[in-house]
Amino acid sequence: MSRFAAPIAEQIWDMKYRFKKADGAPIDLSVEDSWRRIARDLAKVEKEPEVWEERFYAALEDFKYLPAGRITAGAGTARNVTLFNCFVMGTIPDSMGGIFDMLKEAALTMQQGGGIGYDFSTIRPRGADVMGVAADASGPLSFMDVWDAMCRTIMSAGSRRGAMMATMRCDHPDIEQFITAKSDPARLRMFNMSVLVTDAFMEAVKADGPWELKFGNKVYHTVQARDLWNKIMQSTYDYAEPGVIFIDRINAMNNLNYVETIAATNPCGEQPLPPYGACLLGSINLARLVKNPFEGDAALDEAELSDLVATAVRMMDNVVDASKFPLPEQAAEAQAKRRIGLGVTGLADALLMLGLRYGSEDAAAQTETWMKAIARASYLASVELAKEKGAFPLFDKEKYLSGGLVAQMDEDVKAAIAEHGIRNALLTSIAPTGTISLYAGNVSSGIEPVFAYAYTRKVLQKDGSRTEEEVVDYAVQMWRDKFGERELPEYFVNAQTLEPSAHVRMQAAAQKWIDSSISKTINCPEDISFDAFKDVYMQAWDTGCKGCTTYRPNDVTGSVLAVSEKEDQAPGENPADHVADSGEVIYMSEPLERPQSLEGATYKLKWPDSEHAIYLTVNDVIINGHRRPFEVFINSKNMEHYAWTLALTRMISAVFRRGGDVSFVVEELKAVFDPRGGAWMEGKYIPSILAAIGGVIERHMIAIGFIEGEGMGLKSDPQAQVMAVGEAPRGKACPSCGQFDLQMVEGCMTCMSCGHSKCG
Repeated sequence: MSRFAAPIAEQIWDMKYRFKKADGAPIDLSVEDSWRRIARDLAKVEKEPEVWEERFYAALEDFKYLPAGRITAGAGTARNVTLFNCFVMGTIPDSMGGIFDMLKEAALTMQQGGGIGYDFSTIRPRGADVMGVAADASGPLSFMDVWDAMCRTIMSAGSRRGAMMATMRCDHPDIEQFITAKSDPARLRMFNMSVLVTDAFMEAVKADGPWELKFGNKVYHTVQARDLWNKIMQSTYDYAEPGVIFIDRINAMNNLNYVETIAATNPCGEQPLPPYGACLLGSINLARLVKNPFEGDAALDEAELSDLVATAVRMMDNVVDASKFPLPEQAAEAQAKRRIGLGVTGLADALLMLGLRYGSEDAAAQTETWMKAIARASYLASVELAKEKGAFPLFDKEKYLSGGLVAQMDEDVKAAIAEHGIRNALLTSIAPTGTISLYAGNVSSGIEPVFAYAYTRKVLQKDGSRTEEEVVDYAVQMWRDKFGERELPEYFVNAQTLEPSAHVRMQAAAQKWIDSSISKTINCPEDISFDAFKDVYMQAWDTGCKGCTTYRPNDVTGSVLAVSEKEDQAPGENPADHVADSGEVIYMSEPLERPQSLEGATYKLKWPDSEHAIYLTVNDVIINGHRRPFEVFINSKNMEHYAWTLALTRMISAVFRRGGDVSFVVEELKAVFDPRGGAWMEGKYIPSILAAIGGVIERHMIAIGFIEGEGMGLKSDPQAQVMAVGEAPRGKACPSCGQFDLQMVEGCMTCMSCGHSKCG
């Protein structure tokens, strides 16, 4: 009998986490094999590895403890990948050589699959003097563009793309340009961006006082704090970025504030980290720990929770020793502090099983109780590890106990730390769990509310027919199994029906017992007033949150949920009738077989300084009356090009035959820079021959009507499609699989069909 609660769970495991040979042949024959692989690898460092392997396996079994995707995919594979999810890189020096050294470090880190965070506040502002070269500085935004281009060219380990976070202090002279950078939909797309907001700035905002923008000892401008705050709010209201990080609060509440200063976070914001800090993540699946769900005596088993937390802490501590690191500085930082980030997923489902409405005062109180129980169990487990294996190297009893979250712990916990030390400097964090929550049976993600109780997932088969697969929330499926088709109670709420203040209430309740931070998206309705929107951020500040990220549907990033009806729809007409022949992008579970004949076009590409031209043929397939690229052939008499053109031909054709919105292939090719230099072609500078090939494919896509125009998306706007009655609302198409299942979850656009995430 399968351990998977839903077909999509097994598909996610097979696609993301199953250990396979290079040719795709599975090594993990079942999910039990995956659990065994992880348990065995993380038990290697124990004195009794066989004993701990069984305990680790028991924690993983039935998806009770969910290590982050890097661990689940990489542990026990002997591959040269890091088991850490992401890193904050070193402090960027204010020099050209230092900046590009940092760029190299970023590339090396992303090659191994790590997301990165950077504080760009250390780079002098635009127009500042550059000593010795009689020039003006180009400013941090110009270097962020370089980072963005680098990130586009790197495919991280596995199927994960690079993700980056950029921060800038609220008193940097270029902060206004930073705030509005994402108003250009084509700029800095690989970055999440957040403003580092200080306590002094928030006080100045509330007092409507002046605010100095300065670098070094020089004041460049003085603005009104409230005007700058309103600029942040307006940009976030319009474009969903930048986020806000309350950086002084983060440093004040840091257990390690005596040895480090934090100025950046990982890409999703749940791990504020010092230079070269790394985030090691895992989640307790609360939905699996509720006994007698939906009954009067429903309760979460706190004894089981404490035991599970203790095992998870030990497993995560072992990852510090088992993992590889892209840079030696990252390894040294991890070993010196041994910080981990144990969090939760399935919170909203667990609350539903107890009959609690997410966002209510009762739900917030229950959340705070569970988070405190996890914090206590984590700290006590780490003390036990310190008895056995020693405290983290930078542990200083007096300083450690005098600040941060540890100062608020119960007296027995502090006494245990004072007597024995503690193995891990920080222990708790709530991370995005979009993909692993699907893998665990579509439990609610992190501490987010249930997004949709059920939706239909379409899959195109080889013969051109479509099958439909219902994806149901874990708690809703449990309700159905128990009560059949009985109507869901009123306390079943979802992300679209919650008021923003309910989101903030839950984030603040959880934050009280989380020593790092929380990745949480506060969904706001499109018609929320600007003043009400600003109040969300003030509520987050006033209730003790360490940051705030909102999502309001907008013209630049699109709508998470968008439902529209065609103007010519007759009264009472079923909208599904309009869908049948639509040009929607479709994901194929298996590649389509090649028809006997295809229509296409051949293009001649003459690269300057090359003796022979390249001939590029793009053939198309017609699905539901709509033409789309199906395969590519690249030919040249220049044998120097043979190997890479053949490889490119096969790879692009394989992607095209999978379906979906494959226009990203053009974007990736056009972003490739040749360090030897590009060439001018038809009045444009083309950075590489690969970029030129991307341009040819793009022109073909435009010609057949697959995309709207140069640099633009699908010609058939996914948001204009009409939905069948009862079908989940649609937003933009996923760039990986083409399904209309993109959701803003914990700050990341995440596809609920294939698990693709902007943040990795």
